[in-house]
Amino acid sequence: MTKSQGFVKLIGGLTMAVSASAVKELRERTGAGMLDCKKALDETNNDIEKAIAFLREKGLAAAANKAGRIATEGVVESYIHAGGRIGVIVEVNCETDFVAKTDQFRDFARDVAMQIAAANPKFVRREEVSSEELEKEREILKAQALNEGKPEKIVEKMVEGRISKYYEEFCLLEQPFIKDPDKTIATLLNEKISKIGENISIRRFVRYELGEGLEKKVDNFVEEVMAQVKH
Repeated sequence: MTKSQGFVKLIGGLTMAVSASAVKELRERTGAGMLDCKKALDETNNDIEKAIAFLREKGLAAAANKAGRIATEGVVESYIHAGGRIGVIVEVNCETDFVAKTDQFRDFARDVAMQIAAANPKFVRREEVSSEELEKEREILKAQALNEGKPEKIVEKMVEGRISKYYEEFCLLEQPFIKDPDKTIATLLNEKISKIGENISIRRFVRYELGEGLEKKVDNFVEEVMAQVKH
């Protein structure tokens, strides 16, 4: 394996690859150094989430180190889609008024507002999904799997896999970023924390869509918003 393909570690007689892409993702999500990220992946058998926890425990994750700091400054950003058919208001917090006034922070807040307009999340983070909502979704997914003729013994695993997809679709932080689908909003957020040097938090949002809940022609607002982004 070449250096560009990744790193290699021998564990219990087996060769395990620590891919360069995994190291890159871990660096983006935590702000930790390359060697620290490689070591964290080595120690956790390439499990990204466990590697993040490992870095936090060692005090090496830049974004994690700032996560507990109070962020009460920031902006309330708005985005109105062309023609006034979708409106978004989002509160994004930081630690100081100085950072809140910077172009970098305001551009981030606007990107978040556009993300909400295009991707229509229901929650900021998965912890906001109620147990009742999750149970309802599990029942629906279980019925779908059984109707597909899947063996009952593997249905539960399928349901949990589809719940992960549910989080990706409806939780803002887990959605692919509309301008760069290779990274999530959580990754983008941690990048900004590392670059700006302050804790940043997406606190809450509201999204209005013209005629929502009424019978109307179906439009592809995602494509329209993305078209506007590109111009």
